[in-house]
Amino acid sequence: MNLIAYREKHNLTQKELSEITGISVRTIQRIESGVPPKGYTLKTLNRILEKDQEELFHEEEIKKEYTSYMVGIINFSSLFFVFIPILNFVVPILIARLKKQNDVIIKKIIAIQILHALLIIVVFLIGLVANFEELGRNITIGIMLVLILLNTFIILRNGVAIQKTKGLYFDPGFYFF
Repeated sequence: MNLIAYREKHNLTQKELSEITGISVRTIQRIESGVPPKGYTLKTLNRILEKDQEELFHEEEIKKEYTSYMVGIINFSSLFFVFIPILNFVVPILIARLKKQNDVIIKKIIAIQILHALLIIVVFLIGLVANFEELGRNITIGIMLVLILLNTFIILRNGVAIQKTKGLYFDPGFYFF
């Protein structure tokens, strides 16, 4: 039984549960959205609701769901920056650090974005250094656009795989940090 089921079984609103437990409504909302309770909150809920931890919160399951949710968020955060290669990996790194996510899948997602950024930069630099005529510049821009579209596809396909299998479809097999 989870907190939502318990609350609904006893016909309690989040506010009423908050008043009974002394835990803020916002904290109850976070718990119900999948953020596992910790420390004082967990002990208080278990004591007041007279449920043991395993019965009230399938803690391991909640953590896995939250991690899976965060993996999806971090993966899709790159999608908003496909045209700005450096932000493609900086934003996911920042989100992972802020949310204290250190999952191997997240590291692999970031590795894919770092590789993409490096590829775009190399293609751009080759285009600059080679001093191609008009056709060469068009080819360079074309290659960069293909790489951006490929990265968009990889992000979307990995997003689907994360939701279905909790893994990556395009797995680089390594990560940088």
